[in-house]
Amino acid sequence: GIVGLPNVGKSTFFNTLTKLNIPAENYPFCTIEPNEARVTLPDDRFNYLCDVHKPASKVPAYLEVWDIAGLVKGASEGHGLGSEFLSNINAVDGLFHVCRVFDDEEVIHVEGSVDPVRDLEIISSELILKDLQKVDFVLPDLQQKIARLGHGCPKELKKEEEVLIKVGEFGR
Repeated sequence: GIVGLPNVGKSTFFNTLTKLNIPAENYPFCTIEPNEARVTLPDDRFNYLCDVHKPASKVPAYLEVWDIAGLVKGASEGHGLGSEFLSNINAVDGLFHVCRVFDDEEVIHVEGSVDPVRDLEIISSELILKDLQKVDFVLPDLQQKIARLGHGCPKELKKEEEVLIKVGEFGR
């Protein structure tokens, strides 16, 4: 998932990577619903194996890329596209964070000025706050389940509880 503040170049990067032409306009929240595309990963080893073994079908590896709407300060509390943005984040396996470092008076910056350190902190903080909300939601149910199971509780559940507690402590 491609993430960052509005108007930092996420959709432009998505278009470059996917060779598509989705709108990349100069206003916040040009992207509301995430754009999704598959990008074939070139691999000479795959081509070699196909040439040698002549399979009936060829299915190359691919990367599924999502262009996700811009995140703003306060998204974890519902500002901007808030919870919708953060639920889109939960749907991806990894994040590619785009941060604006270029000055251009004609390209709007949602915070009013270009400050990459501040912008990185905003995104990181919002993601951490959302993770903590998830810990607060999931942990009590997990602890009840562990208590119900008693000595028959699988080790994996105890390990998950331990990780969630550490995440909660680390993030606060």
